[in-house]
Amino acid sequence: MSRFSTTSGLAIRLLSVSVQYRVPTGRKRRMSLKELTVNLGRHTKGYTEFWALKEIDLDIPAGEVVGVIGRNGAGKSTLLAVVSGVLQPVAGTVSVRGRIAPLLSLGAAFDNELSGRENVYLNAALLGFTREEVDERYDEIVDFAEIPDFMEAPFKTFSSGMGARLGFAVATAADADILLVDEVLAVGDEHFRKKCEDRIERFRQQHMTIMYVSHQLDTVEEMCTRCIWLEQGNIVADGKPTDIVSQYRNFVAGR
Repeated sequence: MSRFSTTSGLAIRLLSVSVQYRVPTGRKRRMSLKELTVNLGRHTKGYTEFWALKEIDLDIPAGEVVGVIGRNGAGKSTLLAVVSGVLQPVAGTVSVRGRIAPLLSLGAAFDNELSGRENVYLNAALLGFTREEVDERYDEIVDFAEIPDFMEAPFKTFSSGMGARLGFAVATAADADILLVDEVLAVGDEHFRKKCEDRIERFRQQHMTIMYVSHQLDTVEEMCTRCIWLEQGNIVADGKPTDIVSQYRNFVAGR
């Protein structure tokens, strides 16, 4: 991942970015001596190649709120993973300016054997916090997650909802410039989802750059200033959220 001049006004730039996965074609098994002999010299891969993103060109100015929509498998989560640096493309370049707060797989970096408190420090360190910064924000993180009575318990005793709450609280405690949100607002009950939405709305009002992947099309229309529709690893449409969401709904309804 590279950086570019602040004078460009861009927070994110992707140039000809492609990502390829290898999908196994079936269960691997031990081959017999006869099969090994017959297949000697043959090229048997045992997988198919799947292009999750295909030569994506994308500029996102600082302060823009971009909704990313599309069917399952369209490449939405892969796009955010590439921007966050979690995933490296097989071709093309990714440039970002500023500190990223990725809300991708909440709690994925938590250790089941560590306590909630220890995991806060671990996860925050992975996001680039110093220990002093975590010390300053620890009470705020716990208060937001609403699980103070469990912070000394092993993480393996947490429910999935509790883990997601803590992951969201840690990720959004960062002083970030870019927020990446991948379908993580469906954590916990209605009360907690509202807290998450309010926090993201506050970031939006502070002109943070946001990329928001969601199947909640009404929320994309309300919250975003721009919308990108992905289909089979390609950008099908890019523009005003109401227009792009309308096109996408018509596409889905016509299938």
